[in-house]
Amino acid sequence: MMKREIMTGLLAAVLTAGAVVPAAATARTVSVQVDGTVLTTENYLESGVTYVPLRALLDAFGGWELHWDTAKGEAVASCGTTHLEADPTADTITVGGHTYSGSVTVRSGCTYVPLRLTTAACGGGVAWDGAFGGVAVTSPNASYDAVELYWLSHIISAESEGESMEGQVAVGNVVLNRVASDNFPNSVQAVVFDSRDGVQFEPVSNGTVYNTPAASAVLAAKQALDGAETVGKCMYFYAPALSKGLWVNANRTYYTTIGCHRFYL
Repeated sequence: MMKREIMTGLLAAVLTAGAVVPAAATARTVSVQVDGTVLTTENYLESGVTYVPLRALLDAFGGWELHWDTAKGEAVASCGTTHLEADPTADTITVGGHTYSGSVTVRSGCTYVPLRLTTAACGGGVAWDGAFGGVAVTSPNASYDAVELYWLSHIISAESEGESMEGQVAVGNVVLNRVASDNFPNSVQAVVFDSRDGVQFEPVSNGTVYNTPAASAVLAAKQALDGAETVGKCMYFYAPALSKGLWVNANRTYYTTIGCHRFYL
């Protein structure tokens, strides 16, 4: 009995100290973005479950305060009247009085929790994004879907960084107009990477669509998603300095020019 008590005490001390718990051999690192912003932490995928540092996740959600409760041997957080507890000894996460089973570990001083379980318990959403090569998280109070915001801001930045806000919103309009059209795929990600009739956007071919978007492009994406329109129902554009636009000129109706881009219905 004495030996069991000593071992239990040692385990609690190790977890409290935040010792490194090695991941299983099958674990691999995975990228995670929350509301369009990529987490800079080390996240890992193990047996089909993605794990992230609790603090990084809650910081990305915004409004949460987190601390380690030494007496309880668990991470404790609160956001307004909502309370969260992540217990590595019991492998449970409790949010708003509801307790869920899920592996909780402490690695290098960070409390790791199951991403999907924790996000869902807090009221958010999680989706696998193949083009991103990782997980997209929409926080509980987000105004935009994380996948839509991520790729819309990336294509706007890659196509029109340096253009006026009007011109950047216009690029966003074209993408969203295509999403709404029966002639194109029905999601932002699918429209950006559409290759049915050849790659539609040069940044997909040259890889610049993967670059971190400019702050102005993120703002333009949000405005476009909020319904701002600068080019009506246009579904095509090109830059005369970079392309002759032969097919567009011959087959589509010219609408307007904004900055370096000509837009067509």
